[in-house]
Amino acid sequence: MKETATHTFNTRKLAISALVIALYVVILAATASFSFGAYQIRIATSLYALSYLFPFLVFPLGLANALSNFFFGGLGLIDIAGGFVIGLLVSGLIAFIRVFGLPRWLIALPIIFVIGFGIPSYLSFLLGVPYWALASNLVVGQIIPGIAGVLLVNVLEKPLKVRRMI
Repeated sequence: MKETATHTFNTRKLAISALVIALYVVILAATASFSFGAYQIRIATSLYALSYLFPFLVFPLGLANALSNFFFGGLGLIDIAGGFVIGLLVSGLIAFIRVFGLPRWLIALPIIFVIGFGIPSYLSFLLGVPYWALASNLVVGQIIPGIAGVLLVNVLEKPLKVRRMI
């Protein structure tokens, strides 16, 4: 049976999606000691920046966050669903930054602010902690992953352009 170009392309997307989900979960597991603390410096969220290069990763990155909250979060269905929605929003906004030709440094903003202000919208309810206390800590904690996401795209974009030309 002859393999079509579309089939190969879809298989490649599926494989990349699975690898990114696994990478997100493994990075979160390795950094769990500071990924769930008061400042939640989640290095794994820098992977949302990959949706700038690969827009098909929007859904898988949302799923990666939901799975991570399932395995490591311990706050139940609200945290799992909230992580999924926030993951979709962040990675979707990053994909739109590319679509609209906006400056690459803007990638950091959804990682910092959508996560920083979105997660406390349900965590404050679950934990009984004031919204603004959580939001200020999360915004500060997401600065490093936001910057790391921009750097990740900068590092990966050039080799990808060279590979596409071959």
